[in-house]
Amino acid sequence: MLIRELERLENFLEPWRDFERLNRELFGTFSPVRTEFPPVNVRKNEEKAVVTAELPGVDPESVDISVAERKLTLRFERKPEELKEGESFTRKERWHGEFSRTIELPFNIQAEKVEARFSRGILDIELPRAEAEKPRKITVKPE
Repeated sequence: MLIRELERLENFLEPWRDFERLNRELFGTFSPVRTEFPPVNVRKNEEKAVVTAELPGVDPESVDISVAERKLTLRFERKPEELKEGESFTRKERWHGEFSRTIELPFNIQAEKVEARFSRGILDIELPRAEAEKPRKITVKPE
């Protein structure tokens, strides 16, 4: 019974696969399956947040980073792959174009102290926490 259900689901999805294939052949690109690109990780401690983003095939010079309050926005462009004379694609799954992603940060940032590095397709952004947002230890004074 489970096998029949899986076969039925497979047959149901087939037209969508054909549509996706046709789209790639006609337009040479398609939208990413994931709704958010690029994939990012955000980690934090009391002093800073660190955002890492995967940007393979992106020229670091094309990356625009902006910070406003608790939001980090990445904008960049990935150029299409150049074909040599006589070449054509038989499969094309890597998309190209202009991309933008806004990430909610865990606290306000000192924008003037943000640092970004790009190595081997990974963008690493250090975002120092605003002084007013850092936890403060309160000393209790005895009477």
